[in-house]
Amino acid sequence: MRAIHLRRPLVVAVSVAFGLALTPSAWAHAIVSPPVAKDNTLQQFTLSVPTEKDKLTTTTVELTVPAGFAIDSFEPAPPRWKQQVQTTGSGNSAVVQKVVWTGGSTPTGIDSVFRFNASTSGATTYLFDVRQTYSDGSIVDWNGPESSDHPAPRVDAVSTLGGGGSSTLAIIALVVGAAGLLVGLLALAAGRRSLT
Repeated sequence: MRAIHLRRPLVVAVSVAFGLALTPSAWAHAIVSPPVAKDNTLQQFTLSVPTEKDKLTTTTVELTVPAGFAIDSFEPAPPRWKQQVQTTGSGNSAVVQKVVWTGGSTPTGIDSVFRFNASTSGATTYLFDVRQTYSDGSIVDWNGPESSDHPAPRVDAVSTLGGGGSSTLAIIALVVGAAGLLVGLLALAAGRRSLT
């Protein structure tokens, strides 16, 4: 009977370890979401930049906008943050090139989050250059390749959503979903055995 009671903690431990093994490191990176967008459609995007350094805060975030990605408007900046927008042109033909948020104090383990409405002008991949400044003056440039420690945030613009193509995000969701199903079935099986 004692061996049966030890199975539940073992199943939980295996589940946690399996979940951590599947957790992609990109989840801790600066991101622009959604990662896949319908081309030429105005929608809301979110820039999320993690504060990863211990006992420091994020005080400045700079976003350089790629060509063809048109920011239309911004949601008000979070409390204490001030927003400066650099554009070319004027009026309806103004193009946002860079946005700088300053004055914040986002602590370790929390993301600085900013929202804006935008559209793309072509079905392609848009790479963003994000510069993060910490309270000690150190800087992290999120502008590297996908495999780097500081990859550039990206948005894949597609002509149609949900057609025949698949994205990395969809594949990850399927793998995590299948893992969750497997862990659930193992837990159910262990629970039935303990009842008999």
